[in-house]
Amino acid sequence: MNVHPLPPSALKGEGMTSQRARDRLVAKLKEEGIRDQRVLDVIRNLPRHHFIDQALHSRAYENTALPIGHGQTISQPWVVARMTEALLEPFDKKDGRPQKVLEIGTGSGYQAVVLANLVPQVFTVERIEELLRQARRRFRQLGVENIRSRHDDGKLGWAAEAPFDAIILTAAGDAIPSRILDQLSPDGVLVAPVGSPSSQTLIRMRGDGKGDFMQEELAAVSFVPLLGGIG
Repeated sequence: MNVHPLPPSALKGEGMTSQRARDRLVAKLKEEGIRDQRVLDVIRNLPRHHFIDQALHSRAYENTALPIGHGQTISQPWVVARMTEALLEPFDKKDGRPQKVLEIGTGSGYQAVVLANLVPQVFTVERIEELLRQARRRFRQLGVENIRSRHDDGKLGWAAEAPFDAIILTAAGDAIPSRILDQLSPDGVLVAPVGSPSSQTLIRMRGDGKGDFMQEELAAVSFVPLLGGIG
């Protein structure tokens, strides 16, 4: 099946999906503490409405999570921005950036594309085949070529491509699966929500290069649960 690139009009949007709507969203993110200008620029320029059903386009640039089917959501823009910022920050202090990033939970593909605008390689795993099919179509229509995707149990990670400089989880479990943590480089960074459905915390884990990881709590969040198996 041929997948045609999106026309400029679809990328720019109009009305509630226009550049003005995106500018308002970015201003809101700044007010709520997002400081990384690179992340803000990507969110300003990326057509979030392309990642959701057309019936929800008028809400695409609200700072809220939205349903994408199969019991899943596209994350709130503030959460995407904060997770991306938290992932990049430790590398900035070393005058570098992660070269290979693993995402667990492709969903709509939005977080993967945000990352793909900021790092050389993104590897993303999704357990629900239909969601992954839709995300891949969006990647092609947007001309994003530095994302590799896989239909698999996210709890297994992507061992064949490990180690990863950074890992991001877009679903919450009681703890980080050991198989995923094993795929993080010794001095890598992992950002993920952890906890029960009623109480979740966004954490960042940073490796010291010797096999130990320091954990920080970043914010209270709410994510769908991290499930095993293939949906």
